[in-house]
Amino acid sequence: MKTLALSFLIRVFLLSFLLYGSSCDRAKATDALIEKEKKTTTGPNPETTASIIDTADYNQRMFALSNNDKSGRWPVKNKPYPLQGAILPYNRIIAFYGNLYSKKMGVLGELPKDAMLKKLKWEVAQWQAADPTIKTIPALHYIAITAQGSPGKTNLHRLRMPFHQIDIIMDWAKPINALVFLDVQVGHSTVKTEVATLEKYLKLPNVHLAIDPEYSMKNGEVPGTKIGTFTSDDINDAVEILANLVRKNKLPPKVLVVHRFTQQMVTGYKNIKTVPEVQVVMNMDGFGNKTLKKSSYLAYIYREPVQFTGFKLFYKNDTKSNPNGLYTPAELLRFTPKPIYIQYQ
Repeated sequence: MKTLALSFLIRVFLLSFLLYGSSCDRAKATDALIEKEKKTTTGPNPETTASIIDTADYNQRMFALSNNDKSGRWPVKNKPYPLQGAILPYNRIIAFYGNLYSKKMGVLGELPKDAMLKKLKWEVAQWQAADPTIKTIPALHYIAITAQGSPGKTNLHRLRMPFHQIDIIMDWAKPINALVFLDVQVGHSTVKTEVATLEKYLKLPNVHLAIDPEYSMKNGEVPGTKIGTFTSDDINDAVEILANLVRKNKLPPKVLVVHRFTQQMVTGYKNIKTVPEVQVVMNMDGFGNKTLKKSSYLAYIYREPVQFTGFKLFYKNDTKSNPNGLYTPAELLRFTPKPIYIQYQ
């Protein structure tokens, strides 16, 4: 019996040896086909993506954000489900905005670190209490590329912040488990060019992106002398960069915030791409009294739906003529749709 068993094993071994070469060739050919498919695929099939999240739960959350909208605009139809690990609509983001070089650009650079983080945590707690149905999380929204009145060495009217400043923001975010948003003001440059310089940070799971059309000057104007604009192509450049980073680095979806407070700041909204790898937030960014801010939200955010909505609150500019001019969480939660990204400047 031992001899027969040994003979059988030898024959199996020899057969395996003879087949090994052809098997390797087939395996290599298969790997080559897979790599070719990866290169030609624009992203995960939405049907495949949908199978890895609870779609019924997702739909229910999106409907809740719509605040029972009767117009049919919200929730936005025919959008792909996100990849697993998506931040929205499972969390509401409360962000502090600013730059470390200036105390006039927002609360993030205006207050000392400890006071700023304490105030941020207080705002997060207020929102959590106002809407306990959704988890509220903090974020630091840092202007990493700022528009400039002077042309600078590159003649592009923009200034890239040194990476060590971004590193400081990253360090500040860690103790409170905050997200980090890097904000881009392109000046005379382009979204594609400027966002590419931040890829080393955008590869990190907790770092997300914001782009500001106010300072995108298409006709050579000096930033700040008039309100700029983005086309859907500009915004889609950012979507594509983020989506590629998500795919290549096996990341959860990125959040892309697009600032807006006028009609012409964003053109071609219907052509803005929504993909499983990127969650687009149209952020109502203007300051003024409550009536003006609400009418702007209705005109440019509600009536031109993309995916998610945000709302910006200015501690100073919203309250200059009215000490009670800052919207409360309870008031904003009555908006249709409910903003899921809240930014304080």
